[in-house]
Amino acid sequence: MTNSKNSSNNSSKRNELYAIAETSGQQFWFEVNRYYDIDRLNAKEKEKITLEKVLLLKDKNSITIGKPYIENAKIELEVVSHKRDKKILVYKMRPKKKTRRKMGHRQELTRVMVKSISTGKSAPKSSSKKETVKKESKPKSAKSTN
Repeated sequence: MTNSKNSSNNSSKRNELYAIAETSGQQFWFEVNRYYDIDRLNAKEKEKITLEKVLLLKDKNSITIGKPYIENAKIELEVVSHKRDKKILVYKMRPKKKTRRKMGHRQELTRVMVKSISTGKSAPKSSSKKETVKKESKPKSAKSTN
């Protein structure tokens, strides 16, 4: 029983900080010090990349959800390598027509390592609050007629 208790504590410590971000037309669950394979990026190995389209961010104490993105949230990635995914075979056949077509596809991927997940804490802006300004208007009865 104590082993399962310890393993559940370890898993909760592991998930203290994570973020869900959008890249390559997909949404990924990013955790620090883990690597991910995403669609090929135009970047050299050991180069740093910053993702700013963060949809959700979970800290130790709070969860922040963006509308649609969280302002000033960043995920720092480092390009580890470029590689190709396994081959997918596409076979098309029209029965009774003697038509067959066999094609293969290998997706180009970039393996990235998550270095840090951060939010820029900024002071609340006064412009973000909608303020209503009442304009002085003359009463209807005070209109002059010519």
